[in-house]
Amino acid sequence: MLRIVTFCISIVLPALAATTLLFGAASAEDVSRPAPIGIVELFTSQGCSNCPKADRAIEALAESDDVVTITYHVDYWNYLGWEDTLGAKENTERQYGYAKTLGIRNVFTPQIVLNGMHDAKVSDAGKIKTQLVSLGSSGERLSVPVTASLTPAEMTISIADGSGKADVIVAYYKKRTVVEIKTGENEGQKITYRNAVTKLETVGMWDGKALTIKLSAALLAKRGFDGCAILLQSHDANGNPGRILGAASL
Repeated sequence: MLRIVTFCISIVLPALAATTLLFGAASAEDVSRPAPIGIVELFTSQGCSNCPKADRAIEALAESDDVVTITYHVDYWNYLGWEDTLGAKENTERQYGYAKTLGIRNVFTPQIVLNGMHDAKVSDAGKIKTQLVSLGSSGERLSVPVTASLTPAEMTISIADGSGKADVIVAYYKKRTVVEIKTGENEGQKITYRNAVTKLETVGMWDGKALTIKLSAALLAKRGFDGCAILLQSHDANGNPGRILGAASL
């Protein structure tokens, strides 16, 4: 579907309980997956008949240890008869921002953005992964190692040194949400959505030097999520999202 752009000192027990609610009864420490080959961001809508195939592709890729996946539900198709239960205007704004940095005249669903740099134009898990490998071979890979760990007390984000400047962003998400769609273009379908973003938060800035950021688990409990991705992302002069230099997920 196509949309025309108009550019216009914490107490230990509460912290432990918070972490258990967020990530389940985990071990003493959860750590991020091995270095990913890339990051896949999907802009989707429960009200878009073209989206279920892309949603299934993300569902498959979310099981891969070497790919970070994030799903943003936009809100501009709500008028078609079904209000997206995961939709948010902030997700729509992020997609419009990408349209500007990628030089795309229109926003649409499904749209898949790779490493913050390329519009994939495919909705097949295998082809998406092939494109990520190709980006890596051409020097457009995730170039800065990012790792994350979570204990009952805190989340620790570690970023290696490198070249450039970027923001450190945490994308809080729901790992798995099953929705029965009762009206609209996908009426009667039960669709599983993976890693649907509930909030994006900038938690620091990186200037090319190695950086460590710690976040209180007690505060994280307020974010409404059970998983997250950490993005090291550049932005243009207007704050629009650009290349992602590194990523990790928990």
